[in-house]
Amino acid sequence: MTNNINIDWKALEDQYEAATYARYPVVFTHGEGIYLFDIDGKKYTDLYGGHCVSILGHSPQRVIDAIHEQSKQLMFYSNVIYHPSRGKAARKLIEMAPEGFDKVFFCNSGTEANENAIKLAWKITGKTRIVSTIGGWHGRTLASLSVTHSEKLRLPYRFAMPDVSFVPFGNASALREFLSMNTDVAGFIIEPIQSINGCNMAEDAYYQDVRAICDEYGVLLIFDEIQTGVGRTGTFSFCEHVNMKPDIITLAKSLAAGFPIGAVLMPDRIAGQLSNGDLGSTFAGGMLASAACEATLEEIDVKNHMAHAPLVFNTLLEALKDTPIEIRGRGCLIGLKLPVEAKTVVRELFHRGWITGTSDVADVMRIMPPIITPTQTIEEFAKELIDVISK
Repeated sequence: MTNNINIDWKALEDQYEAATYARYPVVFTHGEGIYLFDIDGKKYTDLYGGHCVSILGHSPQRVIDAIHEQSKQLMFYSNVIYHPSRGKAARKLIEMAPEGFDKVFFCNSGTEANENAIKLAWKITGKTRIVSTIGGWHGRTLASLSVTHSEKLRLPYRFAMPDVSFVPFGNASALREFLSMNTDVAGFIIEPIQSINGCNMAEDAYYQDVRAICDEYGVLLIFDEIQTGVGRTGTFSFCEHVNMKPDIITLAKSLAAGFPIGAVLMPDRIAGQLSNGDLGSTFAGGMLASAACEATLEEIDVKNHMAHAPLVFNTLLEALKDTPIEIRGRGCLIGLKLPVEAKTVVRELFHRGWITGTSDVADVMRIMPPIITPTQTIEEFAKELIDVISK
C-alpha cells in the first residue's frame, strides 16, 4: 500500500468499483488477532469477522507462514497435476470431518460449494427438484440463489433458475408432506443455523427427523455449513451436535481463515458415482488456498480452539442473563434479539470501536467472533451492549 496519506481511499474505490456494497465509512489498513486498525490508527474489536470468515482472527501467523512459503515454491497450477499442498489440505480436512465423509471437492467460495452440492443431488438421484427452507440463504450464483429464500434477490433472475420449492424451517412434518406429494425431489438443502435469518435454529429432533425423511423418500440431505462449519459452533460440523449425518456438507468462509476457498464433503458412495469432468474449476484447490486451508485446520486442531467456542457463547449468556436480550445460535455464531432496532445498536457500537452485524430480522444483531476471542473481551462487549441499549 502506498504511503501517500493524501489519497482518499474511499473515493478511489467509489470511482472505479461498481456500487454494489453498503460499506462502513472507514478505511481499515491492517488487523491483528481480534482487532482491526483504521487509517487513522483507531483500534476496533472485530466480533463480525468479515461475514463470519476470520475464525482465527486477523493475519494468524501459521497461515501467513504457510502462504508465504508456498508462494516461493509455486503459486498456482491447475488440477491437471498433483501437488503436495492440495493433498495435505484434503487429508487434513477429511481427518477432521465427521466419520463417513471420505472425499472432498475443492472450489473457491461458499456459493460454488452449494452449486456443486446441488449438481451432485441432480446427478446422483436423476431427479430435478431441490427443496430449501423459508428464511434460508445459500449464495448468489444461479443454483445457489435459486435455493436462497430472499425474493428481493431471487425473483429478478427466476427465468433462469431450476425447479425449487420452499418449506418451513424447523417443521419436519411439512417436509414429509411435501415429499409425499412430489416424487421429483433430488435434494433438501438447509443451513443448520439460519444465520442471516436471525440465527434461527431448530430443535435437535428436527435434524434427526429430516435425516429419516430424506432416507425414506430417496432425497439427498445437504447441510450448508458455510457459516456453522470448521469448528465455529464447537464441533467441526454442526451434525455432530445433533447425532446425525447429512449426505453432503458444504464449507467455505472459515476454512482458510480469510483466503478464498470452498469445499464439498461427501462419502465414497457418492464420490464413487462421479466421472472425470462431472465437477471442475480452474482455481479450485490452488496451491496458496490449499496451504492456507491446511494451516488453518492444523492451528484449530493442534490448539484445540473448537473447545473455546462454547465458552464464548456461555460467557455471553451469563453476562446478559438479567437483560431483555435473547441469545440465539451456538458457539461463535450468535444472534442477539434486542428490545430495540438492531441497526441502531450496531451503528453506535461501531462508533465505540466494536464491529458487529445486523440480520434480515430487524431486532436481531449478529456476532461471529473468532474462536480465539478471550472471554474477558466478551464480558466487556456485553457491558458495552447493555450501556448502548439503556441509552
